[in-house]
Amino acid sequence: MSFAVLGVPTSAGAHHAGQDLAPAAFRAAGLVERLGAEDLGDVEGSVWVPDASDATARNLSAVAAVAGRVADAVERAARDDRVLVVLGGDCTLTLGVVAGLRRSGSVALAYVDGDADLNTPETTSSGVLDASGVAHLLGIADNALARVGPVFPLLDEHAVALLGYDPDDVGSVNEQALAARPGLRHATYAELAADPAGLAADARDGLAGERLVVHLDVDVVDGRELALANFPHYGTGVSLEVLRTVLTTLRASDRLAVVVLTEVNPTHDPSGRLVGRYVELLAEALTG
Repeated sequence: MSFAVLGVPTSAGAHHAGQDLAPAAFRAAGLVERLGAEDLGDVEGSVWVPDASDATARNLSAVAAVAGRVADAVERAARDDRVLVVLGGDCTLTLGVVAGLRRSGSVALAYVDGDADLNTPETTSSGVLDASGVAHLLGIADNALARVGPVFPLLDEHAVALLGYDPDDVGSVNEQALAARPGLRHATYAELAADPAGLAADARDGLAGERLVVHLDVDVVDGRELALANFPHYGTGVSLEVLRTVLTTLRASDRLAVVVLTEVNPTHDPSGRLVGRYVELLAEALTG
C-alpha cells in the first residue's frame, strides 16, 4: 500500500481557531516520512473568525468554499494504486473529500468520531458546522455545504457507519434522525471499545459504496489519554489501543481510498509530544 498526503489547514467550521495548524504539526512530527508518502502540499484553507451573533450556520460561505476546493483536489489526487491521507483541519473537510470522490463513483464512509454530528444548524444553538457534518452528508441539513457535491444528498444511510460517538451528547446526537434511518450503522464509544475489530469489520465489509473513506476525529479517543482534540472528551471515548485495532481493521479493505484526520488542535500540545504519539500510532496502524 502506498500513500499520498494532502493538507487542509482550515478551522472555519470550528468553535475557534487552532485546527488550521494541524497539517504543519503532522508534518513536523514526521507523518509523511513514516508513511513513505508523496506530499501533495496544501489546499487553501480558512481560519476561523467570529460570525454574526445570530448566525445559525457560522462561516457557512467560507466552509463551503474550502469544501469545494477540497473536492477539486481530491478528485485530482485520488488513485486506485494509493491511499490519500488528508490532514485536517476541522470535520467539515470530509464533506469535500466525499464530494470529490462522488464525481466518479459511489462512496462508503466509516465515521470514527466521538460525536455523531447528526444535528443541523437549525436544531442547535451554536451554529458550529463541524458538529453537523453527518447531517449535511445525509441531507438532513440542506445548504451550500450539503450541496457541495454532484448529488444531494452526498450519501445515503446504507453507506455510513458512525463508530465511537457519545450517546449522551445532545449537541451531536439526533435520535429522530437515527430512528428514521434503520440502515445507518452506528456504535457508541462503549460498544466500539467492547468489539473494535468486529464493528470495524462490519463497516469495512458491509457498507455500500465502491470506495471507502475513513474519517477519524481525534476526539474519539478519551481526552484523559490524548487531549489533542479541539474539544476534548474527558471520560468518554476509546483508548488508543482500541483505535489502533479499528484502523488496522479498516485499512485491510481493498476499497480504502482516503483517510481523513480531523480535529487535532496543536495549541493543546506545546511540546509536540502528544502529536508525536498520535503520529506513531497512525503510521503503525496504516502501514501494518
